Amino acid sequence: MFGVTTSDDYRPVAWMGRYPVDVTTMLVGLHVAAAILAAILYAIGASAILVYLQFDSGAIWYSGQIWRLFTYAFVHVPSGLLWFAVEMYMLFVFGREVERFIGRRAYIALYLILLITPAVLLTIWGLWQQSALTGSPALHFGIFIAFATIYPRVELFLRIMAKWVALILAAVYTFQLLAYHAWSDLVVVWTSIGAAFLFIELRGAGPELAWWNALKARIGPKPKLTVVQKTRPRRPAERDDVYASIDPILDKISKFGIGSLTPSERRQLNRERERLLKKSQ
Repeated sequence: MFGVTTSDDYRPVAWMGRYPVDVTTMLVGLHVAAAILAAILYAIGASAILVYLQFDSGAIWYSGQIWRLFTYAFVHVPSGLLWFAVEMYMLFVFGREVERFIGRRAYIALYLILLITPAVLLTIWGLWQQSALTGSPALHFGIFIAFATIYPRVELFLRIMAKWVALILAAVYTFQLLAYHAWSDLVVVWTSIGAAFLFIELRGAGPELAWWNALKARIGPKPKLTVVQKTRPRRPAERDDVYASIDPILDKISKFGIGSLTPSERRQLNRERERLLKKSQ
């Protein structure tokens, strides 16, 4: 779509004929396979298996089912397959651009952060109130936030810039969750937004933030003082040096006239003339 690459780490994982297969393509394929499997399990009446893959803070604390921190994002209920199709399209389009820009390893790190961080926060939240989570809308919304952070001025839907699209979607998402008092989901959404934005900013790819640069300058290592050797004063140009510097200009005047001189040549000629006058006094 935009094709900007700033990392040497951007290489296809595999090839299908002449077509490269990147990490984003593999993630889309994995999510689609998981959605098809979930639909089959619902069709044969075995959907209870999916319960063991959903995030449940109580199951993590009291049963030690740590895998729920990862598998929840791959549980796609058939009733939401229409939104799931839109979600996969956005992941494929915008995720590939983020991967191309920051490189494969950084992209995998970003995806894992967006996958695990909200689940860890909800696990801690579970000490006071049990919480559950299924699906990957917030995770892939974070990928779009990363794209909008890299390309804030790119025009998308209805020629609206990416940063405004991200802001509008974040506001709609927030008000929807506030209306239903879905506090845990709100934590997940804004954790994904913040994690994606900060990850891109820390890599120096996002818009310049004055307060962030000032903070990094304050807490970062101070520059070491270096000793600068005292420069020796340059000896004044000798008379022969003066003539050598203006000889080409004098030749140009004799051939083409003084009107052929450029402004910089006129200034040089005036400087050397003044120096000669001062020396003769």
